[in-house]
Amino acid sequence: MRKHGELAATVECEVSFHDVDMVEIVWHGHYLRYLENARWALMKEIDFGLEAMRASGYGWPIVDLHIKYIRAARFGDRLSVRASLAEWENRLTVNYLVTDLASRERVVRAQTQQVAVELPSGVLQFVSPAVLIEKVTAALAGRSKAFGANE
Repeated sequence: MRKHGELAATVECEVSFHDVDMVEIVWHGHYLRYLENARWALMKEIDFGLEAMRASGYGWPIVDLHIKYIRAARFGDRLSVRASLAEWENRLTVNYLVTDLASRERVVRAQTQQVAVELPSGVLQFVSPAVLIEKVTAALAGRSKAFGANE
């Protein structure tokens, strides 16, 4: 769950009042929204946002989620949520790390797995469709070119 891929996106958020319980710590279920926001930022990084996903003819339901709560975030904390692509050939595996921006302490580690489902038939795909592989390959190539240009 700790492996970070080359393709990643980070979003920041502030813990809002509506995210906390009576003792002003984040209710565990709200972390999923933070992860989701980072995952969509990652999908945009590889040019596979919602519109591209719909146009591809495939849906990508989450079929597995693992989350490790390390320490509680509190009302007003500023968090960094990093999503990185760890696997894409047979399924989408995204690893996450949530850290407190002030202390740099880890708050949550997580992983989601998604599989391609052909729309509208609902048929599960056992390998990722070519459209996703092409998007990831292009994003990796673009990253390599950008990295090479900075040296």
